[in-house]
Amino acid sequence: MRPDARIAELLSQQGVILRREHPDLASSLQRRVHAGELVSILPGVYTIPQLARDQRTLVAGLARAHPETIVTGATAARLSYWPEAPMRAVSATIGRDRAPRQGFCWERRTIPPELVMVRGEIRMTTPSLTALDLSDLERTEALDVALRKRVVTVESLRHALELTAYRRGNVGRWAVVIDSRTGGWSYPERVGHRLLRRAGIGGWDANLPFQVAGGELYYIDIAFRRRMLAIEIDGRIHATDLQVFESDRWRQNDLVAAGWTVYRFTYAMVMNHPEMFVRTIRQALR
Repeated sequence: MRPDARIAELLSQQGVILRREHPDLASSLQRRVHAGELVSILPGVYTIPQLARDQRTLVAGLARAHPETIVTGATAARLSYWPEAPMRAVSATIGRDRAPRQGFCWERRTIPPELVMVRGEIRMTTPSLTALDLSDLERTEALDVALRKRVVTVESLRHALELTAYRRGNVGRWAVVIDSRTGGWSYPERVGHRLLRRAGIGGWDANLPFQVAGGELYYIDIAFRRRMLAIEIDGRIHATDLQVFESDRWRQNDLVAAGWTVYRFTYAMVMNHPEMFVRTIRQALR
């Protein structure tokens, strides 16, 4: 088979070509790079220009060229549990100094084997460590998504923190995990739980499952079951995502029809008026 035909076949099968795996094609690969028909995404790793910024191609090339590398951060989130995670570049660990490369962000760190998972040829951080890497006191979306999808637990998050002790930012991460122990799936929910605990208000469950007879399964943000009082806390997504907005209205209608009293609070109400949040719930319980 002619070199150009072999190159085309390899690209159609694998998306990338490693020069070290095909030394007999080295001159043909270089010639096609000079002609602009191929680009090098990493030293000795080639693909077509149309795929040079494609995340899957970049990750595949990295995993093939450096199988010891561990994919981290938003890249690991996209590959494991959160396909929509905001990502600017492929983030991964390096064992030695590596020159900057467009489309990649290198991290020099050691990751415990217990916090590494394998998908095909790709090694990546587990969802517990990934969610923690992307979270702090103010940014918790990665952790919120992981909790909602039940790919992590508070116990698995604690374990990941214990295995990566003394990292910068762990104080804030510990605080978020502690606030999640009552089952909060978003930052304002966790703040609401904290406010209720500080006020000494108990008798509630977080994200209580509720199913309408023969209908859909819902989760009540904060439920006082004995009083049939439902507290719903709307995050910022509720104001921008029409599907979420409408789903919440269906849920509220079904709860009211089933005999529940529903109180709704926005992100700003919980964050900017905590005393009013607590006072309103006290009044509702009376």
